[in-house]
Amino acid sequence: GPERWHENYPLAKGDKQSPIEINSKDVQHDSSLAPWHASYDPGAAKTILNNGRTCRVVFDDTFDRSVLRGGPLTGAYRLRQLHLHWGSSDDHGSEHVIDGVKYAAELHMVHWNPKHGNFAGALKQPDGVAVVGIFLKVGNTPKPEMKRILEEIDNIKTKGREAPFQHFDPSILFPKSRDYWTYHGSFTTPPCEECITWILLREPIEVSPDQMAKLRSLSKNGENEPVHPLVDNWRPPQPVKGRIVRASFK
Repeated sequence: GPERWHENYPLAKGDKQSPIEINSKDVQHDSSLAPWHASYDPGAAKTILNNGRTCRVVFDDTFDRSVLRGGPLTGAYRLRQLHLHWGSSDDHGSEHVIDGVKYAAELHMVHWNPKHGNFAGALKQPDGVAVVGIFLKVGNTPKPEMKRILEEIDNIKTKGREAPFQHFDPSILFPKSRDYWTYHGSFTTPPCEECITWILLREPIEVSPDQMAKLRSLSKNGENEPVHPLVDNWRPPQPVKGRIVRASFK
């Protein structure tokens, strides 16, 4: 599990690891933080897959087709994929924790900086990757927007399954508020490269209990193997080690 990753991936014990717990009292409001904006081409969506660790939607990133700009970023970052982390029940599952609160799930939209040539090159640079994190909370007014992703779950039940996933604009998943926290961190799966500018959105989006149950119906086993439900694929919070979390809001 995560507590032993560092044995094979020494970076997992680095100084800029993610996720972290964010405490409002330690956050610095930074009035110079610009608003962020995304312009996504729905035609860039390609496939949805179960890799045994998460459910992932993959986008065409061969040119500046779907990009994220502004906020703490300089330049345009290309959308490569989005994926989710979730728990075995509705009271936990998010990776980041806000003032002690855990959400049911956390959605990550992964973008990379094309000035570094390719994705592999971007992983080696401190400004290589930008991830927009969105919390999912369970409520009575579910986001119809999550439906598209969840409708495909039955087609990717087991590890290694992939299905076409076309004409999807991921910006429909954004909450109304653009308020965010930002800090420098890492991927939350090995090798935990410390190349990420996090843009964590303050306002969660709502999903229904049924929608969460759907996500938990995925399996981390291959087709003809004993069934192991794919749940609790989140990494616990890591030491902050002196990093400052900035907020775009007061």
